[in-house]
Amino acid sequence: MEADKIGQILELMAEMNNKMDTGFNKVYDEFGKVRSEMADEFGKVYEEFDKVYDEFGKVYDEFGNVYSEIKSVRMTLENETNKNIKIIAEGHMDLSNKLDNALKIENEKELFKIRLNILENQVQQIRARIN
Repeated sequence: MEADKIGQILELMAEMNNKMDTGFNKVYDEFGKVRSEMADEFGKVYEEFDKVYDEFGKVYDEFGNVYSEIKSVRMTLENETNKNIKIIAEGHMDLSNKLDNALKIENEKELFKIRLNILENQVQQIRARIN
């Protein structure tokens, strides 16, 4: 009888062992599937990050080009345009001074003409009185 009980216990243990193996196998299979799916998803994420990295590389290169262009424009402004503006401004000041001097002379000429007309009229009046 005890041998029967031991046999039953051994059968139960074997049955439990089978069920546990089956359960573990199912869990292991499910874990394998999840692991495989996660690996696929991580692969996709990695590919997307790789694309983003490439795009950032392009943006970085373009930024370098834009920076070079801005630096070139800045150098042109500092070395050429600003100096040219100074030269033109100095020339404008010279022209303005020459124009002022010329206008001054013209104004003096007009005053002399007016005085000459007045003097001529006075001389004519004096002549008329003398005659």
